[in-house]
Amino acid sequence: MNGDDELEELDEDSLHDSEFLPTGRPSRLVIGASETARGGVLWLPVAGVLALCGKKKTAKRALAAAAVAMPIGHLISVVVHRQRPPAANMPARQALPEHPDSSSFPSKHAVTAAAFGAATALEDRGAAVVVTPLVLLVAYSRLRTRVHWPTDVLGGLLIGVLVALGQAGIGRSAKARATAWRLAVMVRPVFTGRS
Repeated sequence: MNGDDELEELDEDSLHDSEFLPTGRPSRLVIGASETARGGVLWLPVAGVLALCGKKKTAKRALAAAAVAMPIGHLISVVVHRQRPPAANMPARQALPEHPDSSSFPSKHAVTAAAFGAATALEDRGAAVVVTPLVLLVAYSRLRTRVHWPTDVLGGLLIGVLVALGQAGIGRSAKARATAWRLAVMVRPVFTGRS
């Protein structure tokens, strides 16, 4: 089985009821995460909290990365025409008031969240401990509500991280290269299925 087949199987499996992705109505937390992250709105108050905690530079960098990532995600979705999962009748999908009909790839929620989270991590590891769970919750919410295929969300996360790395000036400094290498080592098992 090659990589494309594995990804296709991952997407197909996402339509079945499972412990990780039940087809029933999601919790309010999951619905709230999906709704508040729409248009990147969630990241404004998060940046505000970071700034109030004395991390203004981190907040500024994270917001800038999210602001760059969002239009990139939309541009890619214009080029890549992918149908959304056929889940309109599932309670998981019906829980969301939104019914998007744009291209499914990439998840713009995931692109923006990952850019904000990765930029935060590159600037301040302490702040990343708080922000990363929010990033993962937003990404999970798009899967759980069946608005996106898993590969849409994984692709969105990867694009967002690349935007943050680009913003950090990857390749210009030894510190940035070392950080990128550590991130790549951590993320690799997710895509290869190995640790």
